[in-house]
Amino acid sequence: MKRPAWNGAPPRDGEEAKERIIDAAMRCIDRRGAKTSLSEVAAELGVIRQTVYRYFPSTEELFSAVGYAAVNSYLDRLVAHLAGITEAGELAVEAMAYTIEQVPADPYLGLFLNLGESGNFSRGATSATAFAACRQAFARTDVDWAALGYTGDQLDELLEFLLRVLLSFADDPLPGRDGEQLRAFLRRWVTPAL
Repeated sequence: MKRPAWNGAPPRDGEEAKERIIDAAMRCIDRRGAKTSLSEVAAELGVIRQTVYRYFPSTEELFSAVGYAAVNSYLDRLVAHLAGITEAGELAVEAMAYTIEQVPADPYLGLFLNLGESGNFSRGATSATAFAACRQAFARTDVDWAALGYTGDQLDELLEFLLRVLLSFADDPLPGRDGEQLRAFLRRWVTPAL
């Protein structure tokens, strides 16, 4: 016997449909990782593949949406990790090192970075939305950015600099450096920029 579409509870609108597809994709990724297919996501929702395609025309677009949905959760973890650091240079170094270490291990963000579309990721990571998310995360840290002269355009430029350096690590990770060696490298080159 065929089960009803959307497991008997159709979404109210397109936005709810997208959210439910992303949630279903996350559950499938938890089980199968990068091998997750749109067919599996459709089965999880009780819909046909064409329904998923209506909202996400490709697996890459769906995985990108999953990655963007995971960003807020990641930023909460990052801010918690940075709690108590009040020196700007050390916070920037630790934020970058933690991100370099943690993102590839995150099942959603790691998949997002490994889509083979680094140009698309780079454009997304330096978008106005990404800057706004970074600005909000940095505002939640224990560094008094305004007292250091980082407000408005100056803070945006600092975030852009840090994101661009971080993107270079995402694109080509440093082989053979452990956590302390990575932090020493970042302290040597990033801290003087602040």
